[in-house]
Amino acid sequence: MNNIAKIQKQLEVQGLDAVLITDEKNQRYATGFPITDGAVFVSRDRAWLITDSRYIEAATAAVAGSGITVVLYTKEHGLTDCLREAIRESGAEKLAAEDRKLSYSEYLAYEKDLGRELLGAGDMFITLRAVKSGEELDSMREAQRISEKALEAVLHTIKPGMTEKQVAAELVYHMLLNGSEANSFDPIVVTGSKTSLPHGVPGDKVIQAGDFLTMDFGCLKNGYCSDMTRTVAVGYATEEMRSVYDVVLRAQLAGIDAARAGIQGKVIDAAARKVITDAGYGEYFGHGFGHSLGLDIHERPNANPAGEAIMPEGSVCSAEPGIYIPGRFGVRIEDVMILRENGAEVITRSPKELIIL
Repeated sequence: MNNIAKIQKQLEVQGLDAVLITDEKNQRYATGFPITDGAVFVSRDRAWLITDSRYIEAATAAVAGSGITVVLYTKEHGLTDCLREAIRESGAEKLAAEDRKLSYSEYLAYEKDLGRELLGAGDMFITLRAVKSGEELDSMREAQRISEKALEAVLHTIKPGMTEKQVAAELVYHMLLNGSEANSFDPIVVTGSKTSLPHGVPGDKVIQAGDFLTMDFGCLKNGYCSDMTRTVAVGYATEEMRSVYDVVLRAQLAGIDAARAGIQGKVIDAAARKVITDAGYGEYFGHGFGHSLGLDIHERPNANPAGEAIMPEGSVCSAEPGIYIPGRFGVRIEDVMILRENGAEVITRSPKELIIL
């Protein structure tokens, strides 16, 4: 899978002749190959993938038949030498680079080494990557299935006396066992009073009866992310815990019901936030309803109070409202959804009614 044609069309839209791609995720989006050292250069009618001896064989096999020219760079004939040749062959005059990814010093260094002024690519890749193809969505569904299998396995092992780190390790192990390539982010596993920390770090805190346990985790499949959160109770749940959980679940369902392509992200957020505010917990919901994801765990556009951007058809967004009462407990429930013109397709299948282990 490659997206060269989409990039070339965007070059025309932005009045550019070519773009230099150095970000690893954007390189993978462009060529379908996970480059870890090298560059991709795309002009209006050609594309080059430039890498070294460690990846040349795999890269050549990965893009065979795609029309992408694979080039080997060496110590004697370096990356910038290869790029200068590609620029000359393309005849490109208006050359862009990823100004949102390169540091200022890197940007200046490329201009000096290439002997060319670099224009900014701006939101080119943010815009392109916001809309997922069928293949991309299939990979994200696969990643979700892996995460769900891991959760199902781990729910049978959780018990008082385990630590947060132990639960996190079990999740990672079972995701790898079921086909994960890597974690899409470091798992968040917190229990007891630490569940009030939205991005708490797993530690040696021991799970006790009567605790909430929040697990936020995900994996990669074909480079694409999954993301899900489930909050469970261990042993028993108080009436207050049950009530807060119910509010969060109703808020999530309200946000999902409001979600569709063609509206601003803040409209989705507002539907969920109203449920939490009306229940008297508005001050305890500090983050947004959801974020886009794909090759990166956090992409754009987002469904949060500042989300002015329109959510496009085929975009993928998390649905993760929460209530976090400092020093006491918190609840977050998260699914992933694909936005369509007529609503949201939730691709997360795990049950989300309160589970008491």
